[in-house]
Amino acid sequence: MAFDAFYLTAVLQELRALPEPRVEKIHQPARDTVIFHLRHREGRCKLLFAMNPTAPRLHLTTANPENPPEPPMFCMLLRKHLSGGRLVDIAQPPMERLAVFTFECMDEMGDLVQRKLIAELMGRTCNLYLLSPEGRITDCLRRIGLDESAKRQALPGLYYQEPDKVSKKNPGELKTEDYVNLLSDTGADLLSDRLMDNLGGLSPLVCREAALFATGEVDARLENGDIPLWSERLSLFFAEHISHPAPYYYAPDGSPKQFAFCPIYQYGQCARADSFSGLLDMFYSLRDRKDAMHQKSQSVRKTVQNLCTRLTKKLAIQQQELEATYDRERLRQLGDILTANLHKITKGQTAVRVEDFYDENMTEIEIPLSPLLSPQQNAAKFYKDYSRMKNAEKELKRQLELGARELEYLKSVLEELNRADTDQALEEIKLELQSGGYLRGESKKRIKSGKLPPLRFESTDGFSIFVGRNNQQNEALTFQSARKDDLWLHASKVHGSHVIIACAGKPVPDDTVTQAAQLAAYYAETAGGQNIPVDVTPVRQVKKIPNGKPGMVIYHTYRTVVVNPYADIVMDALNAEKKEE
Repeated sequence: MAFDAFYLTAVLQELRALPEPRVEKIHQPARDTVIFHLRHREGRCKLLFAMNPTAPRLHLTTANPENPPEPPMFCMLLRKHLSGGRLVDIAQPPMERLAVFTFECMDEMGDLVQRKLIAELMGRTCNLYLLSPEGRITDCLRRIGLDESAKRQALPGLYYQEPDKVSKKNPGELKTEDYVNLLSDTGADLLSDRLMDNLGGLSPLVCREAALFATGEVDARLENGDIPLWSERLSLFFAEHISHPAPYYYAPDGSPKQFAFCPIYQYGQCARADSFSGLLDMFYSLRDRKDAMHQKSQSVRKTVQNLCTRLTKKLAIQQQELEATYDRERLRQLGDILTANLHKITKGQTAVRVEDFYDENMTEIEIPLSPLLSPQQNAAKFYKDYSRMKNAEKELKRQLELGARELEYLKSVLEELNRADTDQALEEIKLELQSGGYLRGESKKRIKSGKLPPLRFESTDGFSIFVGRNNQQNEALTFQSARKDDLWLHASKVHGSHVIIACAGKPVPDDTVTQAAQLAAYYAETAGGQNIPVDVTPVRQVKKIPNGKPGMVIYHTYRTVVVNPYADIVMDALNAEKKEE
């Protein structure tokens, strides 16, 4: 992520393009989030101020977060002083993640005054200040007393103190010779680190991208480098992208992972968004939704993980017990030796020394005895222990097989939880666990709108492709909805969704098979890879494991294709499907 000073500059430039915006409403849906509803000549928009120290930002948004029943005091204060006010100016100190919004509004006496709203977006110290016309702090989102900071207090009535100015150089003002001096000076050996240490307003991501542009390597070192050539390229890079910024992002799985005001080639191919605010809105909306779903599923995830841990330990103990049964043949031999030497044993002995006729050298061994048993009973005990271990081997193998299947099932549920992106999908997983006896005390009437249908896509050849969302849906899709002559696909030897090509026995073009295989690879445990093997077979070849868990199947006749789950056509289909939802 690269919400640096120059990305903020681009966002503010978009805000300046709004024609005569006025404040219509102000909401504070969360402690560190404030949303201004603006009305302008061309319509309405929402300006988001997110003061979360882990991801401070401001941008236009289309999100509609739920507001609390009672607005916080800071929100009420903003409404009192800024409602109906006109945004007349937006300023930003050079190379600072700080924005100053000037509003023209009415005071208590009905006179026009100018109030400033200052958004400081600097990590742990991020804050939102409302200033009076005299420059005093009317209030702020986070109050900072003398006990918290001896340098910059943030309390109502105090004059606002600007943060220390950035002492680093402005990359947009440097020439080629300036970069030559910068690279020739002492300091960090990596070019990206040297840029980060000396240039202001840039994120590490952009510094690495500049190093890649200048040298062809992200981790280029200054020693033995072509300083004049690198300096010329750096000057060109910053002059172009600071003067003409553009919103770029890197999205290996369809959702943005990195963004910047310049192209991002260090990870591979990147894409360009329509606007800087739109890119931020998409990036953080997806991230917040995933975080929220992860939080909601945390209790279920913890339960399943604990079950996996206990089952793994149980299987390890059973495996040790199974290995112990492999030595049972010696028990039978000892029984034979005792039987052949019953005349040497009297009741009450604790041990007997006899020759081992199973040993080539006929060595003498000592066999422990129970003094409470007769000689015949001692011999019979060895035979009984031998039979017990023989039966234990069969039972342990059966238990290990059942335990391994159950562990695979629980791991598949964890994979489902990772993919669940709606409350309804999460509720279906909970119901699945309840029906299997893994969850208790949960209501089974939680889903209001019925069961979720499987995901549906259409190939470029016009074939419908269905993807199961969870284990129960996988089973219903394969054994109830699909025809026997449809094609069934699944990522090879990993947990994942069942994928059906509805072809009704018609020949399926290779392009459709490839696209369905890419979907099977995308909705599988190995979704982070590039070349994923996917098994393809007619539905009639897929059989449910007897007494197996939901979605657990076996198949023998199949072919395997290797695909990339992040092909452009699959990403387009996924994005189109998400928009429909």
